[in-house]
Amino acid sequence: MLAPVPKSYVYEPPTDPWLTVLHSDDRMLVLDKPSGLLTVPGKDPALADCLEARVRERWPTATMVHRLDKDTSGIVLMALDKKSLGDLGQQFEKRRTRKSYIARVWGAMEGDSGLVDLPLATDWLNKPRQQVDHERGRASQTEWRVLEREPQATRLHLTPLTGRTHQLRVHMLALGHPILGDQFYATGEALAAADRLQLHAQELTFYHPDDGRELTFISPAPF
Repeated sequence: MLAPVPKSYVYEPPTDPWLTVLHSDDRMLVLDKPSGLLTVPGKDPALADCLEARVRERWPTATMVHRLDKDTSGIVLMALDKKSLGDLGQQFEKRRTRKSYIARVWGAMEGDSGLVDLPLATDWLNKPRQQVDHERGRASQTEWRVLEREPQATRLHLTPLTGRTHQLRVHMLALGHPILGDQFYATGEALAAADRLQLHAQELTFYHPDDGRELTFISPAPF
C-alpha cells in the first residue's frame, strides 16, 4: 500500500548547471531539465525557482509548451512568441509530436514489449497522485519495450500515446513494476533502489513553427 502523500517537503532544486539549452532560435527553445526542478513555479513563494523562471532571466517572453513532473528529467520545449506557442501547442494537442522516455522499473517485466491501455483520473484523497479509474478516468495509452534486464530491475523505452498527468508512473505501477525512486508510487526496495525518479524524457520530435521542417532532439538518460 502506498504511504500518504507528504503534506510538506523541502524544495532544494539543483543549481549546477543552472540551465542547459539544447537549441535556441528566434521562435523557440529546447531545454534539458534536471530531476528535482519544477517546470513552472508553485503557489508557495518557496517554490518560485523553476525552469520557466530561469529561462526568463535570458528570454523574458519564453512560455512553456508542455511540462514535465518535478522529478522527471529531460527535454522541454518553450515558445518565444504567441504564434509559435499556438503552433507548437497544437502539435502536442493533435498528437503530431513524438515523445519517448527511458525508465528503470522494479522487477522483471514479462515479455519484451506491450501496450498499457488504462484510463487515469486524479486520486482526490491523495492529490497530486493519479489512479486507474475505469468509471471516470480519461483514456490513456503507453507503449513499452525492454532495453535491458538487470538483476532486480528492467530498463524500458516508453512511448506515451496520450499525455495524462503521471501517466507513465501510474501505468508502470499498474503493471506491478513501479519506477525506481518514485516517491509517489514506489515503496520499500523499489523506492530505495535509486536516489531520484528513474524517468527521463529522452527524445522529442516536432515541426518547426516557421517552415514546418521536422526536428528531433535527444538527451541521453543520466542514469
